[in-house]
Amino acid sequence: MKWSEIMIHTTNEAIEPISNILHEAGASGVVIEDPFDLTKEREDQFGEIYQLNPDDYPEEGVIIKAYLPVNSFLGETVEEIKQSISNLALFNIDIGQNQVTISEVNEEEWATAWKKYYNPVKISERFTIVPTWETYEPVSSDELIIELDPGMAFGTGTHPTTVMCIQALERTVKSQDTVIDVGTGSGVLSIAAALLGASKVTALDLDEVAVQSARLNVKLNKVQNCVNVSKNDLLHGMDGQVDVVVSNILAEVIMSFTDDVAKAVKPGGYFIASGIIQQKKNLVKDAIIQSGFSIEETLVMEDWIAFIAKRG
Repeated sequence: MKWSEIMIHTTNEAIEPISNILHEAGASGVVIEDPFDLTKEREDQFGEIYQLNPDDYPEEGVIIKAYLPVNSFLGETVEEIKQSISNLALFNIDIGQNQVTISEVNEEEWATAWKKYYNPVKISERFTIVPTWETYEPVSSDELIIELDPGMAFGTGTHPTTVMCIQALERTVKSQDTVIDVGTGSGVLSIAAALLGASKVTALDLDEVAVQSARLNVKLNKVQNCVNVSKNDLLHGMDGQVDVVVSNILAEVIMSFTDDVAKAVKPGGYFIASGIIQQKKNLVKDAIIQSGFSIEETLVMEDWIAFIAKRG
């Protein structure tokens, strides 16, 4: 399948309305190339995830890119996009140069181009995440390597919410512990728990694509003997108790099943909750405490929060 890349040179002020126009035209997402990102200081304790190339960025303004399938309606769609963007000026929105260019991209090229931004990255005291297409030699004897083939759907394991979960797992998982990973996605947290010595890890996700992705990554890391991946809605139908439950999902979802987590965690066991934006911090914290946990530690990275909670 062929895709058309539509590229708009505009201003920061116009990013939100133009992104909305592109979404309404059928683009599933947008890429924003802002030269400010080249100089933005980021808190990054364990080293940069990737290096930005100044040649990819405009000298002024911003570039917004989106992808539309090449079909018989493409020309009409592009003209509607151009007209809608031009109309923003009627609302006193500065659209800058408003230079629109179209180019064709083969799906295979598009699906693999992102890999150039994904390199081995040390995300915690012991863990380094390495893409399957990279060669990497450990720099210390106790370093733990997670090989990951994230595809395009489940991330690279370097998002702050994931990093905080892995750091929390390092602090809580002991040899022979049992663990449940709710909303496993790529399976990276389950793999981390297994490498830390867990004897049994149950990885759950409601998305069948995630289940298949996680199974692939579990095999890549040779931990299939102790990690079982299955399709499941949160903790519904799960029996028994484990030492650690970890969940990197939306705050609202976490708040909806903290009582179930309390039933699934042994007394003295841990609940690691991540995926929480700052604004939801206290709501999630209250829900966890009301379910019988005490907050042992609060982790903060960028605008995200994670809790390490201990069951009484």
